[in-house]
Amino acid sequence: MSCRCFIVPPHLLRGIAESTSNPDHVREAAKASLAAHDRVSSIRRERMATLAEPRGPGAAPLRASPFIPEGLLARLSTSESVDEATRTRAKRDLGHLQSLMAKAPEAQQEPADVAVELAAMGKGKDSPKDAPYRAVYDAKKSQDEDELPGELIRAEGEAEVKDKDVNLAYDNVGHVLDFYKKYFNWKSIDNKNADVISSVHFGEKYENACELSAQRKIWDPQKLQMVFGDGGEFLKNFTGCIDVIGHELTHAVTEHTSPLEYMDQPGALNEHISDVFGIMVKQMVEDEKSDKADWLIGEGCLVPDVKGLALRSMKSPGEAYDDPRFGKDPQVDNMAQYEKSFEDNGGVHIFSGIPNKAFYLAAVAFGGYSWEKAGQIWWKAMNSGKVPPRCSFKQFADVTVDCAEEEFGEDAAKKVRKAWTEVGVTRSV
Repeated sequence: MSCRCFIVPPHLLRGIAESTSNPDHVREAAKASLAAHDRVSSIRRERMATLAEPRGPGAAPLRASPFIPEGLLARLSTSESVDEATRTRAKRDLGHLQSLMAKAPEAQQEPADVAVELAAMGKGKDSPKDAPYRAVYDAKKSQDEDELPGELIRAEGEAEVKDKDVNLAYDNVGHVLDFYKKYFNWKSIDNKNADVISSVHFGEKYENACELSAQRKIWDPQKLQMVFGDGGEFLKNFTGCIDVIGHELTHAVTEHTSPLEYMDQPGALNEHISDVFGIMVKQMVEDEKSDKADWLIGEGCLVPDVKGLALRSMKSPGEAYDDPRFGKDPQVDNMAQYEKSFEDNGGVHIFSGIPNKAFYLAAVAFGGYSWEKAGQIWWKAMNSGKVPPRCSFKQFADVTVDCAEEEFGEDAAKKVRKAWTEVGVTRSV
């Protein structure tokens, strides 16, 4: 199992670990989280590099649609707590899953063939995979990834439970999936109604939220796994921050549209895309138009006594927080401040502030809701086939300008170009 993305960036963890304003136990906890972040960074880079490699027309898919475990489907197929449609769908999916499980010995010899069959699940109009399943588990404070997902607490279609974090995770994942489907006609994270599993209460005072991909058996496709800690001294409420959940799920969407290498400028664009869709989901839920929104990512994650507003600001990168216990927000908002870095995969969380500011400027220039024009342009760019794995800011800017003209005309293209120019990303020659 590997963690592909942490919502809390390494520079913030490093600031906590190095600040003499913090007690020893806080600094040690931050060091442990930072070490975990560093360990998995190379895995994420390898994953995105693999996705970016050219593949022949006959190659098996790198990632098939995930599915909910057999036990959960069995529970849903007979549960009186869900409606008949959910029970019927669960029964059909259970039968399909059991037929695939029977092929496990064959899959040890021919995993690609089984992967193709799994990837085909949900393509036909009569397929049972017509909607994603959500499930939320309790990790019971364990920080052992091998024990995930934990104990099942709430499955698709079931009523609210007593655990607030379970309900928040369930509802907010649903909001994100609904957002993609309603405004971009995109089904779940892979456009094939992939299931989404979440685990809450991960670790002791774990100050982060992340997306894990778990490879189970050779015949089992990769499974999307959201993991939420309860927070600690400075950070909390990850399940309650819908922009955090939107950000994490969008990393998976990016894999299925334009995989961007997780280093340097393409890595910063990868983070930027997740922030863009995370903030749009938040603005949808709060019914805020572009000129009235605060454009803050992770606004609800900071505890009250922290001197700051959020983890990041798309409107004013570099001004999200300034606290002696973990330093000042290091994000930049203009190419004049861009420099080669060897930390954080080339500064993917720092330099994402440049395209973030460009999107903010474009959205405000268009007016209305951010997803009506600016969001549609960015989405069209990600699905255009013109965003290479090693895409630079300039290349991405040019693609968005072209998409703006194709979608909304010359005046829209001028507004997008102006937004990029204001952050120092000028026309490619």
